[in-house]
Amino acid sequence: MRVQHQIAEHNQRLLARHEPDFHYLAERLRQKGIDVQQVVEKIKAFQIAIPSWALGTGGTRFGRFPIGGEPRNLEEKIEDVGLLHALSRSSNSISLHIPWDIPRDPAALKQLLAAHELSIDSVNSNTFQDQPGQPFSYKFGSLAHTDAATRRQAIEHNIDCIRHGVALDSKVLTVWLADGSNFPGQQHFRRAWQRTADALADIYRALPADWTMLIEYKPYEPNFYSMVIPDWGASWSLCQQLGSQAQVLVDLGHHLPNTNIEQIVARLMHFGRLGGFHFNGSMYGDDDLTTGSIKPYQFFLIFNELVDAMQDETVINPPLAWMIDASHNTKDPLEDLLQSVGNILTTYAKALLVDRKSLHKAQEANDAVAAEEILRDIFALDARPLVAEAARQSGGAMDPVGVFRALKIREKLIEKRGVKSVATGL
Repeated sequence: MRVQHQIAEHNQRLLARHEPDFHYLAERLRQKGIDVQQVVEKIKAFQIAIPSWALGTGGTRFGRFPIGGEPRNLEEKIEDVGLLHALSRSSNSISLHIPWDIPRDPAALKQLLAAHELSIDSVNSNTFQDQPGQPFSYKFGSLAHTDAATRRQAIEHNIDCIRHGVALDSKVLTVWLADGSNFPGQQHFRRAWQRTADALADIYRALPADWTMLIEYKPYEPNFYSMVIPDWGASWSLCQQLGSQAQVLVDLGHHLPNTNIEQIVARLMHFGRLGGFHFNGSMYGDDDLTTGSIKPYQFFLIFNELVDAMQDETVINPPLAWMIDASHNTKDPLEDLLQSVGNILTTYAKALLVDRKSLHKAQEANDAVAAEEILRDIFALDARPLVAEAARQSGGAMDPVGVFRALKIREKLIEKRGVKSVATGL
């Protein structure tokens, strides 16, 4: 679905409102000594991977309400992400979930990806579900399972994910384990940990030399008494044991209420072990809501720490993998993803505007009020004109959701794919 001409027309109609907003903000920032175009260039360069599993409506344990026009195969998922990238110019890659998105014809898929200016960012393994024909069940765990054959099955699945990723030129394997227990005494904690560490080591040895393994953590769900990898410290410890190609993946929804996530990312960057992000929003737990929709100030504080470390030459941390991990029943999933990308870019832009010299001076002087005011001043600033200008300069839509609705894209997808089409894997 080619939309460049329609994007240009839509942008033209918005210029009368955008230009005064942008020039007013740009002048304010220039007075602070900020190179506005440099900030715009950094926004233009920021790319966020779209998860293949978020292109259809998600659900809860109680039900799922498909929206129609959902992608029925990997090829249609690539088409949808291509559309999102055409609108935002900030989503040039896809995170795949295996076995939901097994590539049947890698050569043809790479051609399709290239046609949409996309690449495969990462491959995500799935040992939290049993698949048809699977010999052994993951009901009581996968890499931590007491049965050696079940562990071997999970190990081989992750190695298969690497093979699929290599075929599509990906270089990242993401591992999240649902392993844990629901009742006291159900699981031997130390043995479950060691089995997991040994199994991850087997997978790690299969990594190509230029690949990264991201290890994700989660404090609860689906197991509510214990999780084998419940927090960043457990993930960090496993990475330390594995080697330099293993990094911690932070999912913003995978934290207990009131957790200081900004401190976590600062520590991991300091240790050189922060590998990437799964962006989403959370009210209670792993809600997988629109990024930045629930706790925007905390989201800004997280990005403040990220940018601070990224600009610090003494911090040695590999480039980060930026990925969205969202899925919800209520919204059109493509609109939700456009909103998330916009919120991420706007928050990143704000973090770029922080006066770090003044902030560090206030911190060293223990001036809590001055330090907080520096952050609050930038958080209260409307940075959306910077994101809109970055999109305009890149050939994207200044109002992506507006273009999506004006072009009736969902209606066209339903007409093409049907009202009852369901995205694979959901």
